[in-house]
Amino acid sequence: QVQLVESGGGLVQAGDSLRLSCAASGRTFGRYGMGWFRQAPGKEREFVAGIRCGTGITIYSDSVKGRFTISRDNAQNTVDLQMNSLTPEDTAVYYCAADVQSRFFPSNLEKAYDYWGQGTQVTVSS
Repeated sequence: QVQLVESGGGLVQAGDSLRLSCAASGRTFGRYGMGWFRQAPGKEREFVAGIRCGTGITIYSDSVKGRFTISRDNAQNTVDLQMNSLTPEDTAVYYCAADVQSRFFPSNLEKAYDYWGQGTQVTVSS
């Protein structure tokens, strides 16, 4: 069982930056692929960013590429999402997710992820 706890959400203005963090339980965190998803009001949950187990390969949705950066610290069991140049369209509940399959390439599919956090609200005002 893996427990994920997100933090760092809040209310910011357009153009601001925000850093989300996700703390994971378990001694094999380094073997998990990690992802961030988001769900805006009235919309389906969508992929934001993913990072391979261990270190290295990252992927992003087109809507955040160049503005968001996902990173992980395997010693601290954390994965962060640095969000820059935020717009009102980034307003959503952001979820951290863990994929225990140790895939070579991170997945952008919800069904690939086995564990989910409770989410943290990000609101960007115009």
